[in-house]
Amino acid sequence: MKSILITNVLLYKERKDVLIEGNTIKSVEPAGSIPEQGIDKVIDGSRKAIIPGFVNAHAHSAMTLFRGVGEDVPLDQWLRERIWPYEAKLDEEMVYWGARLACIEMIRTGTTTFNDMYWHLNGTKRAAEEMGMRSVQSFTWLDHFQDDVIDNNKKLLKEAHKASAGWSSLTTFAVSPHAIYTVAEKSYRYINSYARDNGLMVHTHLAETRSEMDQAERDFGMSPTEYLNKLGLMSSNLVAAHSLWLSSDDIKILGDNGVNTVHNPNSNLKLASGYKFKYNELRDAGANVCLGTDGCASSNNLDMIDSMKTAALLQKVWRNDPGAIPLKELMNVASLNGAKALHLNAGKIEPGYLADVALVDMAKPSFVPNHYFLANLVYAANGECIDTVICDGRIIMENQQIPGQEEIYQKVQEVADKVVDYKKRKKK
Repeated sequence: MKSILITNVLLYKERKDVLIEGNTIKSVEPAGSIPEQGIDKVIDGSRKAIIPGFVNAHAHSAMTLFRGVGEDVPLDQWLRERIWPYEAKLDEEMVYWGARLACIEMIRTGTTTFNDMYWHLNGTKRAAEEMGMRSVQSFTWLDHFQDDVIDNNKKLLKEAHKASAGWSSLTTFAVSPHAIYTVAEKSYRYINSYARDNGLMVHTHLAETRSEMDQAERDFGMSPTEYLNKLGLMSSNLVAAHSLWLSSDDIKILGDNGVNTVHNPNSNLKLASGYKFKYNELRDAGANVCLGTDGCASSNNLDMIDSMKTAALLQKVWRNDPGAIPLKELMNVASLNGAKALHLNAGKIEPGYLADVALVDMAKPSFVPNHYFLANLVYAANGECIDTVICDGRIIMENQQIPGQEEIYQKVQEVADKVVDYKKRKKK
């Protein structure tokens, strides 16, 4: 069993020694308490701080291929005219390279786990495992209310789930019905039944835009949240991305069922989907509130520290309350709560928790003076402050270096140029 000792590292306000054995945090003691003898790897933490690895609870990782594509249009037009036509060209190898780039970006900014929703999931699974990251890979279900697609999806879901039995312990299989405007009622009912019978998480978009609300009221006579509740989807195994347009009744449904809601502030702002995410209300109702970046085509980066800052500032300004979403809560939203949603014993620097951690380089202007570490991390720094990342007890980035990253950058550019024709892109 390999061991890593991180000495004299700042844990929020105190200097600690952190011992990792195998894939678990073994002990956390005052600095200088744990002897270095017999340790496989010793990291000097005297100029560093340690934080839990971030959990990106909603991502479309291979959309790194579409960063900067389809700018300045609303969600519906963005999907139908810009994104879906390009995605139709993708194959597993293309997704693999896009996901490898996403993994580099997430690792470099302190993320150790991501919950993905995308096509060709085996490409993303392979990329994540090769890069040493944890992930949830889901069968993404769109049927546009067509019976032949519904029947085909049933077959493909079963095949993908069966194949997942051979996956690494770093990867979990789930099912992702895209949204109520792209997935038929009978599909949602089938997915719900299949997921419950097999103990699977369900990951879906929910109440992202005003137009989705209007469509649900028109087509179903109820809100998107009430609609999914009627279909039996509401449970602690549901990850509901966005959850932005919610009534008090919706919030009660989500809270009573312990649903995992995911705030994606940068994507919501950029696509003008909305900004009044009901964090306090959801938390108080009993929902588990997590944080995500969404995909690079809508948020343009996968930096969870950037998402934390935006989330905090939004809560303060629309509530007219500088004390909204305190920093310690925000850190949990970005780590512990996401781990809970994905059924992982991670998100804390404590004995017994998974060794999914990041080391922050404090030899940066943004950490001087260091009156309050979390304030500096969220409001002054960004993901470039991350120095070293450990996932499942294995170092996957050290001194900001990830093996093979230059080759990946070059390959992704080649793939992206094939998928997105440059002349057409210029016209867009």
